[in-house]
Amino acid sequence: MAAPRSFLWSRAIFLTLLTGFVLLPVYVMVSSSLKPLEDVSGKFEWIPSTVTLMTYTDIWKTVPLADYFVNSLLVSGAATVCSVTIAVFAAYAVSRYTFRGKRVFTVTVLSTQMFPGILFLLPLFLIYVNIGDVTGIALFGSRGGLILTYMTFSLPFSIWMLIGYFDSVPRDLDEAAKVDGCGPLGALFRVVVPAAIPGIVAVAVYAFMTAWGEVLFASVMTNDTTRTLAVGLQSYATQNDVYWNQVMAASLVVSIPVVAGFLLLQRYLVAGLTAGAVK
Repeated sequence: MAAPRSFLWSRAIFLTLLTGFVLLPVYVMVSSSLKPLEDVSGKFEWIPSTVTLMTYTDIWKTVPLADYFVNSLLVSGAATVCSVTIAVFAAYAVSRYTFRGKRVFTVTVLSTQMFPGILFLLPLFLIYVNIGDVTGIALFGSRGGLILTYMTFSLPFSIWMLIGYFDSVPRDLDEAAKVDGCGPLGALFRVVVPAAIPGIVAVAVYAFMTAWGEVLFASVMTNDTTRTLAVGLQSYATQNDVYWNQVMAASLVVSIPVVAGFLLLQRYLVAGLTAGAVK
């Protein structure tokens, strides 16, 4: 049965308006990044009267954007790898085994998502400073401390999500692997993990994006040498002026890794997020 023509027209109009609403901020960012600073600071023009690409060269000179880029990649990548690795083992144990305190553990993991992140800012700050004073291990102002901080937020959600995904993997696969001579770890890495790749990728993307765009803890837990991109973009605002065209250009450059990774892993991400929705 063909859809009514009024429905097709309504759908086309709605999708066109929605697309324009989504792409409008992107167009403003792109057009502003191609303008000289005096044009951006003045009255907004939809079509730039003067187009320049020097902005994309100046963003690396005005602030040490390359250093911020490296810091963000290291911190986000390390936090993602550590979170996914720990979450895989924890979720597999909860999904496949029965032990004392299992229900308490799962409820505790889920309940950590109820608290706002700012609630942990002062406690983590005091813990890192005291650890540095007692042991000499510099967690405050270091990449390692920021990695641990991001893991405290991404790890509970990663564990909870992978528990549900591992539950959807048939236990018969584990039993068949054990019959073939695999131990628990062999069954995990040879059978369960390959079957759970979409879920693991979805968790990894979530952990990476959480760390990549985080501002609050990065602004407190870092210094001039360990500053990340989310905080480093504020350096384009000086006491005398704000380089709005460079802010827009740098924001576009910063978005490239996340957008490219999302497009490359889109099919895994969609499959992972919808896993278990249909039984």
